[in-house]
Amino acid sequence: MSGRAPDATPGLDRYWTQVYDRLRDRARRLLARERPGATLQPTALVHDAWLRALRPHRGGWQGPTHVLAVGVQAMRRLLIDRGRHHHRQKRGGDAVAVSLTAVDLAAPAGLPAADRLALARALETLQSLDPRQAEVVRLRAAGFTVPEVARALGVSTRTVEDDWRHGCAWLRRELVSLG
Repeated sequence: MSGRAPDATPGLDRYWTQVYDRLRDRARRLLARERPGATLQPTALVHDAWLRALRPHRGGWQGPTHVLAVGVQAMRRLLIDRGRHHHRQKRGGDAVAVSLTAVDLAAPAGLPAADRLALARALETLQSLDPRQAEVVRLRAAGFTVPEVARALGVSTRTVEDDWRHGCAWLRRELVSLG
């Protein structure tokens, strides 16, 4: 794909070239925390995210930060799906109880697959309760700074800080009740 988005809307094409290298960097960081022996490469993860989320999105792009946020979220979903598939193949053989001490919300990709799945389920529940708070947690966990999240969501940095604090506290309570 070489940094150029084929068959894209003009806005996405322009933003894609601006964020492609940043997406590959984020993909590299996400994959570095995956289980040993994983064969997916950063470029393949970025391209899968393109096919899954960015290309079908077809407009409404608010800038390069928005494209980056959607791309990182798509990559995280792809990795979670791969973890679910791996977990299903094992039939629960390597399931690990989620403990609060194992959960590092600032680096969820570093968690074991079972913990990431529990975190993904908890985030889905948070999404149904408070969508913005869930999105703040997802973006911050993906490595976005508070100002980047604020720009991507069109809210103040104070709102992002409050949502991050409350979202993390809610997730910790939720994961303790699951574990």
